[in-house]
Amino acid sequence: MKDEKSVSLAALAFAVVGFGLPAGSAFAQSVEQLRDLSIEQLANIEISSVSKAAEPLSDAPAAIYVISHDDVMRSGAATIPEMLRMAPNLEVAQIDATSYAISARGFNVGLNASLSNKLLVLVDGRSVYTPLFGGVYWDMQGVLPEDIERIEVISGPGATLWGANAVNGVINIITRKSSDTEGGVLDVGGGNLARTASLQYGGQLDQDLSYRIHAEGSDYSSFQEPDGRDAHDGWSKPSGGFRLDWTPPGDAVSLQGDIFHANEDPDGSVGGRDLVASWQHQLDGGSSLQLLAYYDKESRFLDDGAGGFEIDTYDVEFQHSFTLGGWNSIVWGAGNRTFSYEIENTALQLQPATRTLSLSNVFAQDTISLTDRLKVTLGLKIENEPYTGIEPMPSARVSWKAADSILLWGAVSRAVRSATPIDRDLHEFAGPIDELDGSILFQPEILTSYELGTRVQASSRVSFSVSAFYNIYDDLRTIGLTASNPQGLPLYFNNQGAALVYGVEAWGGYSVTDWWRLALGFSVQHEHIHFGTNGGLAGLAFVADDPNHQASLRSSIDFGGGITWDATLRYVGALHHPALADYGELNTRLGWRITPAVEVSVAGSNLLHDRHAEFSEDGESDEIPRSFFIDTRWRF
Repeated sequence: MKDEKSVSLAALAFAVVGFGLPAGSAFAQSVEQLRDLSIEQLANIEISSVSKAAEPLSDAPAAIYVISHDDVMRSGAATIPEMLRMAPNLEVAQIDATSYAISARGFNVGLNASLSNKLLVLVDGRSVYTPLFGGVYWDMQGVLPEDIERIEVISGPGATLWGANAVNGVINIITRKSSDTEGGVLDVGGGNLARTASLQYGGQLDQDLSYRIHAEGSDYSSFQEPDGRDAHDGWSKPSGGFRLDWTPPGDAVSLQGDIFHANEDPDGSVGGRDLVASWQHQLDGGSSLQLLAYYDKESRFLDDGAGGFEIDTYDVEFQHSFTLGGWNSIVWGAGNRTFSYEIENTALQLQPATRTLSLSNVFAQDTISLTDRLKVTLGLKIENEPYTGIEPMPSARVSWKAADSILLWGAVSRAVRSATPIDRDLHEFAGPIDELDGSILFQPEILTSYELGTRVQASSRVSFSVSAFYNIYDDLRTIGLTASNPQGLPLYFNNQGAALVYGVEAWGGYSVTDWWRLALGFSVQHEHIHFGTNGGLAGLAFVADDPNHQASLRSSIDFGGGITWDATLRYVGALHHPALADYGELNTRLGWRITPAVEVSVAGSNLLHDRHAEFSEDGESDEIPRSFFIDTRWRF
């Protein structure tokens, strides 16, 4: 049946080619403008994740990599994790057909990838990590490639502005305004592992009011287990959403929402919906106000009655940016997040099974211009954590423009990974036996980070960034024996872990010619993890399973006549806890814009091996197969 779906969708894709209509001018113009940017112009794209204010990428004092809209469209990636492979400062490992382990600067957890919990992921300001345990369910995250403006990836702590969980990095996915996506887009594609279709339409309701609506569906085949058996982990996911943008003079108001439901073999059911409202108001003198509020609901259940959970999250955030005295750029704000959950009839029990928790915060950051080229940024966020109370998260950054094309920067930061219901309230059973419990004494995990970096525009054709980090972790989560029963079960969570992690990240871009660009990335890191006298029962696999080094090379060629060719070669070093061999792989995509309205493409992923393993999680890991995908996009 799935092979028939693949053939029928691919046939429909090619049938669409014959009926192309003129493309929406706003979309076509914006894509062509981005493709025409030089390396030098790309280095000055405005970003917002480092300081919560717009600034050129070349002036941002942080290890930040930007995946542009054009990068996304040319990659052939249909899911967010596959798009994130383009960021050289991330570790991205696929586990099975639905799951990924993604982190920055270490701490992907080999024993259970869902415990990888030191990376904050945002979609238009909406936090998408699961508050039950602080990790991300990647199968629940989806944004149409058409609608992504850019993805800003910060490696290193961002807790002063973004709060708990922004320990090792921040991924900020920023979508396009509806005024930038006017017209219609029909996208249909299929291959040996995936079948997808999406339809989107947008336009103007009034002079300052625009909209878009979209619906999409996807179907993914199951993978194979290491012994060659069918893993029975195929899945399908219909979804849809909308966005409204109102831009009267001095204001920008948006309202957007999404809904999805996924069926995951052998017997899983996943669903979610969200509603996000934001308002930005410009004041005199360059000051601004911003208000963000959202509601998010997620659920995961097993269809055979084996239980699951539901989480409802409500969040409101306020921010005020202004200048003072001509040399202080200040941003401050406050926020509150409340979430309620209900977990039922699972081996992983929370006691109590239903609870409502709140996390509130205030923050302030001042960027002080000591000279035209030297700036000092001081910031502090104070969070009131639901279990442990007040946690301060300060940072200090220095940046120096040694020349117009050279930025040097350094930073010292403190970040925390706050305690979650899993840490505090867990009771994990094997039949009637209570094996593992949370602890009411569990405290936040703490990072003290030291960073140095530079960003250089060596010429109009060459740019590069290099950053070094030295991270000290205290109170890491470990597993130990209970004081009341030192000889047996249950085991319990404690804070008996500590670690020292240091490394270097580097990436750069080179325009070989006006029609050929290269992007190179490399990272190396070393992890030294230590356990207290009662913290090492689960071993290193419970804390981190990361490669010591990885590298990537991406080539993008415009042949002319609407034909483009992109290829990415990646190498990932060996894993150690548990052990897994290093690997290299190749992804490529050939695209042809036949008319301004119609584009077809052929993409291949993991072309160097029939199958390969990227992560080792007991009872969960598959071998990732070679795949191909044929896609047709029609704009009208």
